[in-house]
Amino acid sequence: MSTSSPEAVKKLLENMQTDLRSLSMECKKKFPPVKEAAESGIVKIKTIAARSSDILAALKENSSEVVQPFLMGCGTKEPKITQLCLAAIQRLMSHEVVSEAAAGNIINMLWQLMENGLEELKLLQTVLVLLTTNTVVHDEVLSKAIVLCFRLHFTKDNITNNTAAATVRQVVTVVFERMVAEDERFKGISDQPPPVQGNTNRRSVSTLRPSAKDAYMLFQDLCQLVNADAPYWLVGMTEMTRTFGLELLESVLNDFPQVFLQHQEFSFLLKERVCPLVIKLFSPNIKFRQGCGGGSAASPAPVEKPYFPICMRLLRVVSVLIKHFYSLLVTECEIFLSLLVKFLDGEKPQWLRAVAVESVHRLCVQPHLLRSFCQSYDMKPHSTKVFRDIVNALGSFIQSLFIIPNNGGNPAAANAPTGGVSVGGPGGPVQGGQGAAGTGGSLTTQAAFEYRGTWIPLMTVSVQGSAKATYLEMLDKVEPPSIPEGYAMSVAFSALLDLVRGITAMMERELAREEAEAHDFREAHPQEEWQPPPGGHVVWEEMVSACWCGLLAALSLLLDASTDETATENILKAELSVASLCGRLGLVTPRDAFITAICKASLPPHYTLTVLSSNSANLNNKAFSIQGQSVQMISPSSESHQQVVAVGQPLSAQPQGTVVLTAKNIQCMRTLLNLAHCHGAVLGTSWQLVLATLQHLVWILGLKPGSGGALKPGRAVEGPSTVLTTAVMTDLPVISNILSRLFESSQYLDDVSLHHLINALCSLSLEAMEMAYGNNKEPSLFAVAKLLETGLVNMDRIEILWRPLTGHLLEVCQHPNSRMREWGAEAVTALIKAGLAYKHDPPLVQNQRLQLLLLNPLKELSNVLHADIRHKQLESVLQILQSQGDGLGPGWPLVLGVIGAIRNDQGESLIRTAFQCLQLVVTDFLPAMPCTCLQIVVDVAGSFGLQNQELNISLTSIGLLWNISDYFFQRGEPITAELEREEATLQKQAAERGETLHRPFHPAPPFDCLWLCLYSKLGQLCVDPRPAVRKSASQTMFSTIAAHGTLLQQPTWHIVVWKVLFHLLDCVRRSSSTADKEKIESGGGNILIHHSRDTAEKQWAETWVLTLAGVARIFNTRRYLLQQLGDFFKAWEVLLDHIQSAALSKNNEVSLAALKSFQEILQIVSPVKDFELKAAASSSSSEVLATDAAGVPPTASVLIDPPSASGPGRPALLVRSDSMLERLTRYSDVHEAPAAGGEGEESAPPMDDSALWWSAWNTWYRTGTEATRPPPPPPPAAAAAASAAAVAGGGAGGVPEKPAFVPSQPFLTALVQIFPALYQHIKTGFSMDDLRQLGLILHGAVSTPISSDASPFILPSYTEAVLTSLQEAVLTALDVLQKAICVGPENLQVMYPAIFQQLLLFVEFSCKPPQYGKMETKHVANAKYNQIQLFAPAEWVALNYVPFAERSLEVVVDLYHKTSCHKAVINQKVLQNIIKTLRIPLGLKYACPSESTWKLAVSSLLKVLSIGLLVARQHASSGKFDPMWPELAHAFQDFLFTKSTPPDNLSIQEFQKNEAIDVEVVQLISTEILPYANFIPKDFVGQIMTMLNKGSIHSQSSSFTEAEIDVRMREEFSKVCFETLLQFSFSNKVSTPQEGYISRMALSVLLKRSQDVLRRYVDDERLSGRCPLPRQQVTEIIFVLKAISTLMDSLKKTQPENVDSNTWAQVIALYPTLVECIACSSPEVSAALKEALMPFKDFMHPPVTCTVHNGES
Repeated sequence: MSTSSPEAVKKLLENMQTDLRSLSMECKKKFPPVKEAAESGIVKIKTIAARSSDILAALKENSSEVVQPFLMGCGTKEPKITQLCLAAIQRLMSHEVVSEAAAGNIINMLWQLMENGLEELKLLQTVLVLLTTNTVVHDEVLSKAIVLCFRLHFTKDNITNNTAAATVRQVVTVVFERMVAEDERFKGISDQPPPVQGNTNRRSVSTLRPSAKDAYMLFQDLCQLVNADAPYWLVGMTEMTRTFGLELLESVLNDFPQVFLQHQEFSFLLKERVCPLVIKLFSPNIKFRQGCGGGSAASPAPVEKPYFPICMRLLRVVSVLIKHFYSLLVTECEIFLSLLVKFLDGEKPQWLRAVAVESVHRLCVQPHLLRSFCQSYDMKPHSTKVFRDIVNALGSFIQSLFIIPNNGGNPAAANAPTGGVSVGGPGGPVQGGQGAAGTGGSLTTQAAFEYRGTWIPLMTVSVQGSAKATYLEMLDKVEPPSIPEGYAMSVAFSALLDLVRGITAMMERELAREEAEAHDFREAHPQEEWQPPPGGHVVWEEMVSACWCGLLAALSLLLDASTDETATENILKAELSVASLCGRLGLVTPRDAFITAICKASLPPHYTLTVLSSNSANLNNKAFSIQGQSVQMISPSSESHQQVVAVGQPLSAQPQGTVVLTAKNIQCMRTLLNLAHCHGAVLGTSWQLVLATLQHLVWILGLKPGSGGALKPGRAVEGPSTVLTTAVMTDLPVISNILSRLFESSQYLDDVSLHHLINALCSLSLEAMEMAYGNNKEPSLFAVAKLLETGLVNMDRIEILWRPLTGHLLEVCQHPNSRMREWGAEAVTALIKAGLAYKHDPPLVQNQRLQLLLLNPLKELSNVLHADIRHKQLESVLQILQSQGDGLGPGWPLVLGVIGAIRNDQGESLIRTAFQCLQLVVTDFLPAMPCTCLQIVVDVAGSFGLQNQELNISLTSIGLLWNISDYFFQRGEPITAELEREEATLQKQAAERGETLHRPFHPAPPFDCLWLCLYSKLGQLCVDPRPAVRKSASQTMFSTIAAHGTLLQQPTWHIVVWKVLFHLLDCVRRSSSTADKEKIESGGGNILIHHSRDTAEKQWAETWVLTLAGVARIFNTRRYLLQQLGDFFKAWEVLLDHIQSAALSKNNEVSLAALKSFQEILQIVSPVKDFELKAAASSSSSEVLATDAAGVPPTASVLIDPPSASGPGRPALLVRSDSMLERLTRYSDVHEAPAAGGEGEESAPPMDDSALWWSAWNTWYRTGTEATRPPPPPPPAAAAAASAAAVAGGGAGGVPEKPAFVPSQPFLTALVQIFPALYQHIKTGFSMDDLRQLGLILHGAVSTPISSDASPFILPSYTEAVLTSLQEAVLTALDVLQKAICVGPENLQVMYPAIFQQLLLFVEFSCKPPQYGKMETKHVANAKYNQIQLFAPAEWVALNYVPFAERSLEVVVDLYHKTSCHKAVINQKVLQNIIKTLRIPLGLKYACPSESTWKLAVSSLLKVLSIGLLVARQHASSGKFDPMWPELAHAFQDFLFTKSTPPDNLSIQEFQKNEAIDVEVVQLISTEILPYANFIPKDFVGQIMTMLNKGSIHSQSSSFTEAEIDVRMREEFSKVCFETLLQFSFSNKVSTPQEGYISRMALSVLLKRSQDVLRRYVDDERLSGRCPLPRQQVTEIIFVLKAISTLMDSLKKTQPENVDSNTWAQVIALYPTLVECIACSSPEVSAALKEALMPFKDFMHPPVTCTVHNGES
């Protein structure tokens, strides 16, 4: 019920009257004045009640009078009366009917009571009621009331004291509440001008309103009192305590902060009075150091000890000041805060540190206040970093609790003032000891921290987020309390956690608000970029950077020391939230530092992990000093008393022992996972730390990657070293799951964060790779697996991470550790397959760039050398082909590139897999791919042909090329169309860029280019090192050109000829020339190799043969087409050059085949259209060999041993004496001109052909010259060495020089056989020089020896007179020529002598086989030399030239018959040459290699002379035959009187036959020569005579037996000679002086000869004594004697006048000699002598002296 309601008023009046009545009753006896007053009071009240409408107001007006009786009653000092009066007064007060005057009176009355010590409690109650019910008490009255209460506070009575204290507090509050109310009333009214700032009037402040003034005065005096100064206003104070004063100050400051903030006067008081006061009172605490108390010698004056009650209250005041007036007292607060920090110092008393830490905790729960500190101090230059210092101080405080030495001696003496933390040392409290001991099982249940033997329990000190202090509230304690162990730690711990929570929560709110603003802004202005307010984050960043070091140091230490799961969780949460906050603010270093701390805590102690140690090293370099003391980053202690849950292997390069994981490690790991999962977006570069740690943990726990990259608990890898407890086993699947979710959640990260994640995984993987180098240990696959997982979940934005992701995985694929590689490849291929299969938007078909991007790593894998990776790659290609083959589109070049990236060092199986892919492509996908890729398919197929690992694949790939060519052929038109469209596009693009379009075989149209590409691939295969491949490729190539060549356009043929065919020929020629001559033992496995293919050189020879034949065939079949090309003549020349160099190669097979090709191209008569070719092909000369159907020349002979010398150089073009070169040039000019005119001209002018034929002739000539040129002689030293070696080692020893190369017979035969056909084409221009050159070649060819091991097959046995085919061919060639000359024009006939000369040279071979250079040849002279040693070193055997020479001789005779009268034959002395040549066999006679030779020579001579002598006589006068006669004379001489002896086995019949031949010759002389002596030179006749003379008296060899003597003496011959002599001696009619001369000469010779023989006989006979003379001498003398008798007969028959007197003299002179012979002993001689002496009787006349008349006697 309200005090002003009528009922209340009525009640009041009643009560008052009752009170007054009671008073009067009480005072009736003792105090009559009081009684009267009471009664008049009753009257007064009644009057007021009756009169006044507003009773209360009236009462108030008259309150002094109304109160008076009661005051008087109090004055009686009677307790009962006093109590009654006070109650009444209180009732009045409570109804607010006391005026100011009355109030003053009441106070004075109360003062008196107080001084008398009466009713103290009632007094206090009354004062309180008076002051609280109204505001009439002011100024001095008020001050007096307050003093009254103060004085009652200091009475002896405890109850009074306490009540007074409470009253004082309430009164002080009331005073200030009045001021607040007053301010509230005047709020709307404009204030007076503010007072001067420096106002120091302590008595009153004139500008303040009444209540404010009271409050001001009160507060000012409180300060005075606390400072122990006299009060200004509270007059009458007798005593006062500081503690109470400080409490009052604190309550005012705490309850009415706005008063001080709104009124400058009060602010002034704060600054000028309160702060100095506090600082002054703090001084003992600041100076005091624990341990240097009392009378320490060091301090000059004893230091005042800190006093707990004051100190604690001061800290409370400071807390209030900081909390409310921080903005006013910036500087002062800085001092206070610094002091607070100092109080945490280890040297301060324990209780002081405890209350200080409680004060700090109070600050820590006020994040906004902390932010203000940071702004006001830390961010200002030259200011104390207060905020940083607070955090660091807390950290250092926590550290000190662990590290502080126990200087108390007794660890339990925690209550000592000097105190110390109770340490679990020896004899420490039981729980400490138990904590230290209970590592394994019985852990102490109490939460605690333990570090290096220091055990500190953890208490619950306050609810999270509120700083409920214990010791700051102990206002009743005078002595410092004992601080329980762990209390300070627990408070500090809470403070830290609250600090972190508060700051992070505050910043998170602001960041969230900012993000919301940004979001709204973006929605409103989608185009613009949102800018955060400038400088918004500066404070936060500064706060974090100021506090993170201290926080980290403290939290890390606590985390390490924590033994309680909840505490650990809280610490981890704090670290996590700071890390996340730093991440959001972009503060990398602190973020990394906190993450590092969590990471380190997750791993076993002292675990070496480079990322972390390098990071903490950076941190250790920062020193955090807190007012001279630095915060150490304490490294974790090893003796962590935790439950071990896992034992595993550390992940390191060197094998180490095992490491253990504790439950706390696992707890930290979960925090780490949580961090990565929830705050992945802000981790940035710290991903590396997080992932590195997770990798190591996963490794220790033995998790291994499974499919798709998820980690599963793996088998215990390195033996039984991984041990997991059941506790952790149940956790593993969860951890594994979280790990996977962590990477799955990467799909929600933004691009930048995703890149950070990928980069971190990559660098982690790099480390794992480093570690896996050089050992075969199981590598850590964590990073690779997670890269795969991340890639798979981010397929929708794969483009942005594809390059770094695959780039790294490709590096992994190159790693030497197979497990690592395998996973790298698994990851790359899985990603590629997933990428291709993913439904992208737009689909891949439309997004070609992405498709190529996805396929690119597949291509890059080709660069990896490891076969397992390539297997994986090719398997995935096969899978991609099977699943996405139809949609590869622009990816085809890449895929084909992968298939084709095979190398020979990769092994068969790999190549086989790749080849499967290629086969799949060729069989199924050729139509699916763009035509531009067909060329790549050709290249790839070609590269499979060229690989050398698997021959079958090479051969199959050649088959594929054939299939591809068929595909081109069948789909020619669509391919052409597409390629031309593509070409046009490319041309256009190139033109836009201003470039020219480059592609291989450029001028050809694109479809032709495809063919050319195919041909050039086959061309490469044609020179593969393996013969089977070469053979297959060349057959395929020539077949393709033959089958599909018609598709090519004419200009393309130009490229085919020059770039493909000729290029191929060049390569084959080069390879053949350099091929190895070593014998190949077997063809791999147990395949035997035929001896004709057992060296690389021989195998290459086969290739050369095939290639040359193929090219020649194309020239033959496509001649019509090729001739329309501009440079057919040039091509022809090049082809001939190839034929020539092949023909000159040192391999018989090649050279022979080259000639076959030469023959093939010579069959062409004139260009005909393709369809006429078949008919024309056989129209050539019969000598030309035909090639068999396949184009491979039939092997003509068994091959001769491998040649040795290097390939021949190309001889220079032959310089001809006539203008052959000019002629050629002329032809080629004529040829080129019309060709240039266009394709319209069907036929070329006829001269074209002759140019071609002359070119062919030149080639033939060069080939022949080079082939038949003998090898140069070896240097003498080498030759000697060679022969020595051959002798020593049977030829098997090291022969320094290989045998010289000599062309084979079949080759030479073929070469010569070409000539007749060629001659048909060139005969019109064939000149004398050409003939001479031809002769040289024929001569060289014939004189070439053959190898002894081939001779049995080529040489006829000596007895058969058979020509070799070569010799036949040579003669045929000459025959062709002579026939041509015969029917040719007159001017050709000058060639006859040359032909004769050539043939005669051949004739000479019969006796003098030609020398082949300086080579030593064994001469197959007769049958007995013909046994050839098998297996002896090859020697060269000269052929049996006899049949050839004889045949040549026959040809000569024949030809001479026909041409003897030709002018040229006469002029060129052909006859003389024939005789000169025949003289050789004639002279040798029996010494001739073959008997037939000399017989043929004689008969030929006779035949030739029968014609020739006639011609010679006819031309005698011209003198042309003069030189012939001596030649003829020598020939007769040499033959008739040969120096050679007949062989021993010559039969008598044979001998007689031979004699008959001699006789024939003499008869020729007598019939054909001597009769014509007058046409014959004298000398010649003389020589003939001498010869006849010699023949007539014959001396025989001694080899005859006596029985044969008559036969062997050639008597018949002698006789004929003699007769001829005689015949010409005494010719009856001397027709010419010449003849007479002959006979005279003949006689003279004869007689002289007889005389000599006789004389010698006589002498010998005399000397021999009894011995008979040799048989031959006896025979000779008999013969002479017979001759003499014959001569005598002749002389008798002759006309005497015909006999010269000289002759007579000689005849008579014989007589004495004859007489001397009588003494001989031989009866035969005697008989003959008798015969000889008989005729002399006719000359015996007596001497007559008479004159001769007319010539008659």
